[in-house]
Amino acid sequence: MSQAAPFMSSVMTVKPEWIDYNGHMNMAYYNVLFDSCADEAYALLGLGPDYAKSRGFTTYTAEFHICYLRELHEGDRVRASLQLVDHGDKSFHTYQELYHEDGWRAATGEALGLHIDMSGPKVAPFPPEVADKFAAMAKAHAELPRPERAGRSIGIRR
Repeated sequence: MSQAAPFMSSVMTVKPEWIDYNGHMNMAYYNVLFDSCADEAYALLGLGPDYAKSRGFTTYTAEFHICYLRELHEGDRVRASLQLVDHGDKSFHTYQELYHEDGWRAATGEALGLHIDMSGPKVAPFPPEVADKFAAMAKAHAELPRPERAGRSIGIRR
């Protein structure tokens, strides 16, 4: 499987109903954009909606951390990247960046995802064909530098 490194989403547009009383996109919708990108990337990994329906497995996000870097406004067109930072037999660590069509970075997102057996629900190993796709993505992303903003923590600087 040939992989882009990093994965880039299709173009997405900021909707009018996403604008808050401050005149810019509400923070909740950054998650929507990052999640839409992840859904596109997960389809390449064999983890789309059909996987949940036919196999009884899915993914859950255990943790997600967003850094808001620049405001987005109604009608802005954006794309998001997704880089596989690490993965194990039951979990995966991704890093994303949200870019305005003019090229500037609006936000970053970092996630810890879990592979879930929906009959529990419980964390479960990836089946071999999905594990192989993760390995292929990891190989394609191995040459990318570790993102500068990955692994950030929240705290007040003193």
